[in-house]
Amino acid sequence: MINQSLDSDQGSTVTPVAVKKPTGSTPGTPAHSLRRQDFHFDLPSELIAQYPPLQRSDSRLLALDSATGQLGDHWFRELPELLRPGDLLVFNDTRVIPARLFGHKASGGRFELLVERLLDERRALVQLRVSKAPKSGGKLQFDAGFSATVLGRHDDLFEIRLDGDQLLLALLEQCGRIPLPPYITREPTGEDRERYQTIYARQPGAVAAPTAGLHFDQTLLDRLTERGIESTFVTLHVGAGTFQPLRAERIEAHKMHAEWIEVSAAVCQQIQATQARGGRIVAVGTTVVRALETAAGENHLLQPWSGETRIFIYPGYRFRSVDALITNFHLPESTLLMLVAAFVGRAQILNAYRHAVEQRYRFFSYGDAMLISSSHL
Repeated sequence: MINQSLDSDQGSTVTPVAVKKPTGSTPGTPAHSLRRQDFHFDLPSELIAQYPPLQRSDSRLLALDSATGQLGDHWFRELPELLRPGDLLVFNDTRVIPARLFGHKASGGRFELLVERLLDERRALVQLRVSKAPKSGGKLQFDAGFSATVLGRHDDLFEIRLDGDQLLLALLEQCGRIPLPPYITREPTGEDRERYQTIYARQPGAVAAPTAGLHFDQTLLDRLTERGIESTFVTLHVGAGTFQPLRAERIEAHKMHAEWIEVSAAVCQQIQATQARGGRIVAVGTTVVRALETAAGENHLLQPWSGETRIFIYPGYRFRSVDALITNFHLPESTLLMLVAAFVGRAQILNAYRHAVEQRYRFFSYGDAMLISSSHL
């Protein structure tokens, strides 16, 4: 699915579905009293996973009961026993594209390009690492033999258009490199093309993986189904902005990057049916939380939604659509850590992270995972 607008932020007006606020979520400390360093934790560099585990479900899983603060150490393959029949897992089916390209400007000078977002079949917003920024109309010559024209600049991103009649996505699949996160300090391998991708990925457009989903293999999905746990899919195309650090001291001053989402009518209906029978909505990853919370809106009515989101979730936020969360361990002082802190409380999440460090859990994209749920739901 390709976004066709730079700033649409428009949702569908199809019949909305009322959603409940999960009683297990904790608003936490008011945002106006929180600073970036309030979300710092010490992480030994050797705990940053550089490679995936041998098998996807071989990862460890730290279970946190948001009602009691109790922690439990598990393996990810134990997830079916930690969920309940009637729960609904919501996955993000975005597909990571090989978004990194290299070349030189027509005027001279090498560049490294990272596609941030596809706009249509020939246009994209990109990051450029180059000694001197190109001007509008400037030509980019790629090592793979094709070229593009710079159309303009949007803050830190450049809008480019592929020259000729070739399709950008097809060229990326042929010539691009998988854009591993900056904290993975090695070159990507052929294995990363498969492992830095969920097994259910089907909508191309992300430049970073929805990493909570990397732990699921087909055997685990089958076991979840056998236990009576249902699943559904939303789409959020994760952008490279997910790795950008906060520059503002006070967190409410931070401006989130835009990402494209789609929440279908079928998903809304399935969530409504799950809630009607008393099941829980379990988000697989922070991207799913951002998609569903955007679609729910301030009126707590979940409705089909397609467009861009800049939603920034931090302590003080009151959740509308999610009861439990499966998530990886996130960077210190990151917006993703702030989202998880909003879900369970800052003190609880930092305590869980201290436990994870002490128990030598593996962190970030290829690392281990957490399950945050409440025994009171």
